Amino acid sequence: MEIERKLERLGLVLPEPTKVPPDLQISFVWVRLHGDRAYISGHGPLNPDGSPAPPFGRVGAEVPAEQGYAAARLAALAILSSLKRSLGDLDRIAAWLLVSGMVNVAPGFTQTTNVINGCSDLLLEVFGSEVGAHARTAIGVAQLPLNLPVVIAAEVAIR
Repeated sequence: MEIERKLERLGLVLPEPTKVPPDLQISFVWVRLHGDRAYISGHGPLNPDGSPAPPFGRVGAEVPAEQGYAAARLAALAILSSLKRSLGDLDRIAAWLLVSGMVNVAPGFTQTTNVINGCSDLLLEVFGSEVGAHARTAIGVAQLPLNLPVVIAAEVAIR
C-alpha cells in the first residue's frame, strides 16, 4: 500500500469507477489481466465521482495545451483507479511498460508530446524512475469519444 500512501501524501485522489453516459456502449473491460501483464484500455480524464472531467474539445483550439496536460494527469489517475480495483494493491505494479496517448487536436497543433507528459510526469512522480519509466506514443487525432481532450492506454508488468 506504499503507492496509495504516496498518492495521499501528494494530495492525489483516485476517482470512482468511470461513469459512462447511458447512450455509450462499452464492450470491453477497463483492465485485462493476463499472466504477468495488465493491459489498460483507453481512459480519459475523470472527476472524483467518475464522471468525465472538463474541459472538452480540441487541444490547441477550445482547450489550451496546459489544460491538456492537466487532463492527461487526470487520465493517469483514472488508470491508477482502474488498476487498483483490478489488482487490489498498486504495489503489485512491477514496471510501467508502455503508455499510448491520443490527443484530440486542432489542425496544426503539434505539441502532443507536451500534453501527454502530464501522464508520464505523474507516473514518474508516483512510482519513481525504476518502476515508472516507460516507452510512449503521443499522437494527435481528429476526434475522441465524448469530445475528451485526451485518452490514454497503457501496459504494465505486475507481480
